[in-house]
Amino acid sequence: MAESRDVALVTVDIERRGYGRRYTALPVDERGTEGFVIECRGARLGPERYDVRVGDLVRWRAGAEYLQGVVRRVVRDGTRLQVLLADTAPLPSDGFYV
Repeated sequence: MAESRDVALVTVDIERRGYGRRYTALPVDERGTEGFVIECRGARLGPERYDVRVGDLVRWRAGAEYLQGVVRRVVRDGTRLQVLLADTAPLPSDGFYV
C-alpha cells in the first residue's frame, strides 16, 4: 500500500483593486517576501496564461501571520512566471483575509 504524506501546498491569494479576487490559494513553487515563482514546465498552462499585473495585491499566510505585498514587476520567461513584490508587510491580526 502506498504511504500517504501530508504535503502543504505553498499558495498565494491575488486581488486586483477595483476588480476583486483574481486567485484564491494559487499554488506556487517558491514564495518569499520578495515575490513568488511558478514553474510551468510540463504544465498545461504557460506563464502567459496567469493574469497577474503590476499593482495587484498578493497575500499569504506565513506561520501565524498574514503578509501582503504589491506586485511591482511580472517576468514571463519561457516556462517560468516570476512575480516581484514591493512594500511587503504583515497585516493586522484582527483582519479578515480569507
